[in-house]
Amino acid sequence: MSLPAVSKHLKVLERAGLISRSREAQRRPCRLEPVALKEVSDWAEGYRRLWEERFDRLDDYLRELQGKEEDHGPE
Repeated sequence: MSLPAVSKHLKVLERAGLISRSREAQRRPCRLEPVALKEVSDWAEGYRRLWEERFDRLDDYLRELQGKEEDHGPE
């Protein structure tokens, strides 16, 4: 990943409030913002169960299709 790409990603995280950046001479250290990260984690957790259920249903469907293909052979 190029340095400009890293910088761009850090700016996005900073604008979202997930990190803070300071300046120390030539350096620009970044710090994680734990409260903001916890909020994101809590939000994602609410959707994790939904995504897992959907992936489980997709798994079941794909197994069903695979079973049908094995029963009938390639057409």
